Amino acid sequence: MAVKVMMPKGSDTMTEGKVLKWLKKEGDTISTGDTVVEIETDKVDMEVEAMGSGVLRKILVQTGKVVPVGELLAVIAKPDEDIAALVKGDGKAPSAPPPAAASATAAASRGTAATQAISAPPGPAVGGTLSAAPAPETSGRVLASPLARKMAKEMGLQLASIAGSGPGGRIIRQDVERSAALPSHARAAGTGGGHDVPSPLQGPGATPVPVAPRRPPLTPTGPEFYDEPLSSMRKVIATRLVESKAPVPHFYLTIEVDMKRSKELRESANLLNPDLKLSYNDVILKACAAALRQHPEVNASFQGESIRYYNRVHMGMAVSTDGGGLITPVIRNCDAKTLQEISQEAKELAARARTRKLLPDEYVGSTFSVSNLGMLGIEEFSAVINPPEAAILAVGAVTEKPVVAEGRVEAGLRCRLTLSCDHRVVDGATAAKFLQTLKQILENPVYLAF
Repeated sequence: MAVKVMMPKGSDTMTEGKVLKWLKKEGDTISTGDTVVEIETDKVDMEVEAMGSGVLRKILVQTGKVVPVGELLAVIAKPDEDIAALVKGDGKAPSAPPPAAASATAAASRGTAATQAISAPPGPAVGGTLSAAPAPETSGRVLASPLARKMAKEMGLQLASIAGSGPGGRIIRQDVERSAALPSHARAAGTGGGHDVPSPLQGPGATPVPVAPRRPPLTPTGPEFYDEPLSSMRKVIATRLVESKAPVPHFYLTIEVDMKRSKELRESANLLNPDLKLSYNDVILKACAAALRQHPEVNASFQGESIRYYNRVHMGMAVSTDGGGLITPVIRNCDAKTLQEISQEAKELAARARTRKLLPDEYVGSTFSVSNLGMLGIEEFSAVINPPEAAILAVGAVTEKPVVAEGRVEAGLRCRLTLSCDHRVVDGATAAKFLQTLKQILENPVYLAF
């Protein structure tokens, strides 16, 4: 029976996807589990696997084309099977395809909207970064796509030494390419990517500032301009920001925090456990979660005819992606986790967010978000609320500056925090009290140990 390769639905906000690259060509023999095509969704890039065997008889959507979710991309069938009816149709997927007609969409769903997989636990830190652990094994077999296995063999790499970023820790093509580019000692440790939110004062080993995607240099000659089509992610960002900024009545409150004791906490923790590499941002994430427990009115969202107050703190953190764009991975139950757990999870999520390899339950469902531009030297800014959340915290750089204490001027360590609030949910006094509590926790971080 013919197998349809469909454009999968990668997230609740996805309405269309782009074909990035066909990994097989017409006439190739396909086995179940082979990766057939790589697509770009509004959140991640993903490989689509075949859910049946046969020959790739027909590719209907060429590289670079954007099509709606459910569009027929290709047909896999026996060499002599009649596929004329499929190819002649409109290519749309039925509203509820029967199991027999399952396609690569089902495989993709394991890493997209339908997945319940848990990401691999973070591995050891190397050079200021923390990676996903090597892919889990089942009966001694490392989980990897057929293409990744082939590439690793050709490059002379051991699959067990490669960190997998696919569904359930599965090794995919990009993991092999990334591993091949690493020095041998880092590859053995499974180094992936780093956390992109440290302060400039984090000291040696801090994650470097992410490099913006390359664009043609400005020149006095040549064309006046060039147009670059919007990526799927940029389209969603544009839509979501308009949905947030236009109808949501924002207001902003800024507070300055003494970070001296938070610095001492961070340095002491890193001295006791050099592999931890605790950042200021990790401390702020934990402190925000603790403050939200005391001020549940801020851990809420506007629902039209009601206000929803969340009993758990699912902390979103804004991360810039390779090639441009922004995604907000989520640390679930952040208030119930230790600083070490938050630090490890934040680094691992940020690394995979940057390469667009997050699973759906890792970037949806946040109840409050934090955006940190301190690493870029920005001392203060206002962030746009991530709907339907009621608030987002913008974190500036931790900087040394002269401060007045008990009538004398001395060197201080300060950080400016700006809270953006949805005035339909949060009142000014409520937001101010939340910031006061957050300030008290950061200035007395021993509270976080209890």
